[in-house]
Amino acid sequence: MKRLWRHKKLLAATAALLAAGLLAASSLYHSRYSLECTEYRLGTGQSGEAVRIVHLSDLHNSTFGEENAELLRQTAAQAPDLILVTGDLLNADEQNARTAVELVRGLCDIAPVYLSLGNHELDYRRNFGTDPAALYEAAGGTVLERQYVDITVNGQPLRLGGIYGYCLPARYLETGEADSEECAFLADFQNTDRCTILLCHMPVCWLINGGLDEWRVDCVFSGHVHGGEVILPLAGGVYAPDMGWFPGKLQGVYTSADASRALVLSRGLGTTESVPRWNNIPEVVVVELYPQ
Repeated sequence: MKRLWRHKKLLAATAALLAAGLLAASSLYHSRYSLECTEYRLGTGQSGEAVRIVHLSDLHNSTFGEENAELLRQTAAQAPDLILVTGDLLNADEQNARTAVELVRGLCDIAPVYLSLGNHELDYRRNFGTDPAALYEAAGGTVLERQYVDITVNGQPLRLGGIYGYCLPARYLETGEADSEECAFLADFQNTDRCTILLCHMPVCWLINGGLDEWRVDCVFSGHVHGGEVILPLAGGVYAPDMGWFPGKLQGVYTSADASRALVLSRGLGTTESVPRWNNIPEVVVVELYPQ
């Protein structure tokens, strides 16, 4: 009887290990190949009708279906008025940019596409002497790098801008930490009665250094942190560049102290990290901007 009890205990332990292994493998697979749409609603204080936005970030040359057909299908299914892309579509150490460029081309068949640059686009330019911004624009997108455009969508007057940088508040100029050109651009960008929407790959200073409270930007779209790469139950995302271990703020919508401005932070689509995404389904973010 004792031997039988030990045998049953060993079988139970083996079954538990196999189940855990299968669960981990399944999560790895879905964190690489599946897609999840997350939807938010934000008020603009403008007139007109609702504006539907799809936000994509951090593709890192990943594919979802052949030629990214599934990503394009799910984007089109959201019937967006605008598609916003916040950088790192390609990888800095891979010269072939076809996956990123063809995705931009396909997205442009769905809705107008506006892009900002990520750190991988800047490193790619240095590594290979080719400007990804020119490639994206040739595919039909509009790249905004310390630039903005005033447009009207569904009767809502919008100002769309893009910048790669930390966007520290102007008070950090006194310590030499803030970039004067970034501050000058943001000061100019916010000087409007339109709803201001900024594409900014790096979220850290908007989250931690008071950027949302300092700059009068109604909605910032960001990526970069990949949701913490590995998302543990209860604990959340494990690590983010510039933010450290278990920083908490790694995906979702975060507001200024007075709740008048918002950061929409995507956990992105791909990764280049040595640790793969786990429990971290690639994300298509959908934001409906409704007039108040």
